[in-house]
Amino acid sequence: MSTVAHTDDAPDFGGLEYAVTDNLADLLDVLPKRIAEELRKHDGETQHGSLIEVVMDLGRPAEMRFQFGEITLDDVEVTRDDLQAVADRIGQFGDDNRAGIERTLHRISAIRNRSGDIVGLTCRVGRAVYGTIAIISDMIESGESILLLGRPGVGKTTMLRETARVLADDLRKRVVIVDTSNEIAGDGDIPHPAIGRARRMQVPTPDAQHGVMIEAVENHMPEVVVIDEIGTELEAGAARTIAERGVQLIGTAHGNTLENLMLNPTLSDLVGGIQSVTLSDEEARRRGTQKSILERKAPPTFSAMVEIADRDEVIVHRNVAAMVDSILRGVTPPSEMRRRNEDGTISTISGDDARRDPTGRGRHSSNGASLAALTGSAIPAPQVPHRGASVRDEGQMLDDRSLWSMGGDLGRVTPVVDSAREQPVIIDPRSPFARGRGTSDKPLRIFPYGVSRNRLHQSIMRDRYPAALVKDARDADIVVTLKNIFRRKPELLRTAETNGTPIYVSRSNSAAQLENVLSSLFPTQLPGDGIDGDDLVTPEPTAIHGGNEERLVTALSEAELAISRVIEGGPAESLHPQSVGIRRRQHELAERYNLQSRSLGQDPFRHVEIYRRGAQ
Repeated sequence: MSTVAHTDDAPDFGGLEYAVTDNLADLLDVLPKRIAEELRKHDGETQHGSLIEVVMDLGRPAEMRFQFGEITLDDVEVTRDDLQAVADRIGQFGDDNRAGIERTLHRISAIRNRSGDIVGLTCRVGRAVYGTIAIISDMIESGESILLLGRPGVGKTTMLRETARVLADDLRKRVVIVDTSNEIAGDGDIPHPAIGRARRMQVPTPDAQHGVMIEAVENHMPEVVVIDEIGTELEAGAARTIAERGVQLIGTAHGNTLENLMLNPTLSDLVGGIQSVTLSDEEARRRGTQKSILERKAPPTFSAMVEIADRDEVIVHRNVAAMVDSILRGVTPPSEMRRRNEDGTISTISGDDARRDPTGRGRHSSNGASLAALTGSAIPAPQVPHRGASVRDEGQMLDDRSLWSMGGDLGRVTPVVDSAREQPVIIDPRSPFARGRGTSDKPLRIFPYGVSRNRLHQSIMRDRYPAALVKDARDADIVVTLKNIFRRKPELLRTAETNGTPIYVSRSNSAAQLENVLSSLFPTQLPGDGIDGDDLVTPEPTAIHGGNEERLVTALSEAELAISRVIEGGPAESLHPQSVGIRRRQHELAERYNLQSRSLGQDPFRHVEIYRRGAQ
């Protein structure tokens, strides 16, 4: 068994986790002898991993739950005497039916019947793990308020405990822990050495947690307040009060993703809260949205968030306010996933998180998001990586700019990689474009399966793509579906594969993702401006190559400089003449900064003018 090691003597393990203490012998001492003997028999068996908890329910066999499985003791049936013997050897149960073993991190939770008698116990093993926050050490040291989000049992409290120790011992800050259930610093009046120099305030009852949070700030002048399991509206309000007083706040909450928190009416205030706003007719027309929209109500209590997907995987949100705003606008926000490798190094991947598919409701995260799920490689062959994802590891950058499309040969997957930069568009001879489809006379027939038909139709009409939607998959040239539907491979998609119909996969049902699918279908199609009537004329298709992209970057840089001068009070700025598609992007850029823009002149001298509202 491991022994307690004081934090001052703990070595620096870099990115590696190292279990310093579990005090498992103390837990075995309070269990019934026959159960403890069975546990000792399995001690050291590595195939099941470390012991997580022991479950004892009246009249049922006892269970030992490990990291990678569980063992049921069929010959050990739990009796009332067993339950009472455990209860007599531990501390007193609180109002939350939790108790502990003094000077350890173990937690014993009780299940009671209507009469208040104990009919079940969950004996959870508590461990102090050094190095567990190496994966987010830069955020901890930044001084920002951080919320740790994750499902039960994923390791939130372990990471929170190590965070308190690092802040108190390594960064020499004044840290106060509000320990409601004595799970962070252990049971008893003397806190466990795993929290280092941090001070611990116990809470009389769970209902009083918000009051103790405020008391900690008012009475003890902390630089950091650490809170476990923010779960009520009063606690969320107290957390906001602490954050507004300039104290760094580190807390945890139950949930899988940021979206889960936004949908939770009790805890949504932690990320700023959500409110419905009614726009004026003019503003709704300018934004191109409906009159009633959702907006963030206030600044977030926690400026940064860490979603703990698994023990060695986290998704980091450095700017919670920007993330919430993006989600409310219907834009799939990029995610930064960090993974701890076996050698202790940290790998970072930036891209779209598959768990954020609005049709998936976050169900893929029930077992923890994996690195493959983020990059898209978890999809069965043919694989569908996400559009515009970048993978960073050891300084190397990879960039995929288009979806993977599947031709008639089921064993062959043809990626179209970075075609806009490096090579002209190559059309597969079996594709519908080779049969004359994709023109105004013969539009491409698209069957949307699980995709918003209305949004797809609006994108086609807005950008005047030569495509039409059909109601029967047998009449379609291609099928457009969602990633989570494609994973399940329903009968319709299997039939389409058998018939050789190409399938294009969108990551989500948002307008932006559907626009990405259409732009990958028509890589030579430059959409119209949609700003002035004269700009709605569709230009002649031209091959996209590196020169066009450089021209776009130059034009947008010119627009940004003009926007900065106008914002600083300068007069209207006229830009250089550009093509229709580039002018459209310049109009969008101006609108993003709440400026007016218009197209002037006739081709080939038609250009964009940017000015302040009301200045013309």
